[in-house]
Amino acid sequence: MPARTTPLVNEQIYHIYNRGTEKRRIFDNKRCYSRFIQTIRYYQLEGPKPKFSNFIKQKLFNPDPEKKIVEIICYCLMPNHFHLLVKQLKDGGISEFMRKLSDSYTKYYNIKFERVGALLQGPFKAVLIETDEQLTHVSRYIHLNPLVSFLVKDLAQYEWSSYEEYINNKSIGICVKENVLGFFKSPEDYKQFVLDQAGYGQQLELIKHQLVDE
Repeated sequence: MPARTTPLVNEQIYHIYNRGTEKRRIFDNKRCYSRFIQTIRYYQLEGPKPKFSNFIKQKLFNPDPEKKIVEIICYCLMPNHFHLLVKQLKDGGISEFMRKLSDSYTKYYNIKFERVGALLQGPFKAVLIETDEQLTHVSRYIHLNPLVSFLVKDLAQYEWSSYEEYINNKSIGICVKENVLGFFKSPEDYKQFVLDQAGYGQQLELIKHQLVDE
């Protein structure tokens, strides 16, 4: 396997993304989305862990920060792709996390829908976040995906991202939000920061689809 062009370094944050092979859907219903989120929560932790089947039955879960190999900063799951902002905490943490996440979800999906073969389009992509400004803008880009793609008219209605976790300041969730919210006076300020670019993002999406159609 060729070496990754973007080295994955401890205490650095990366925009991680991938999509379905041949641009196919990878989330077909609510159970698929929910399963992927549960899998994210499970594999951010070092072993040994409870069996996954026992783990997902827990309604409340607050993982020990000392046992994490990565921190999830924000995420968004779309019908045929996903975005994660992830900080690596342990050597090889992101690679291990993404390998186990991808393998586990692909196995679940293939069994559920009676298919075989790869579900995701090759190795995950990773872009290093180099500045605080880039961090806040990428988090906004990730959270805006459902709106600019016209899946919803109100971001707060979209279940499969960390946006509501951010703007409602939920204490229990997947994300370590302080990495982003620390740059804003309040969750409301962050909400305004995100929505300020909503119209522009939708215009770009329409132009992209028009070019594809032509």
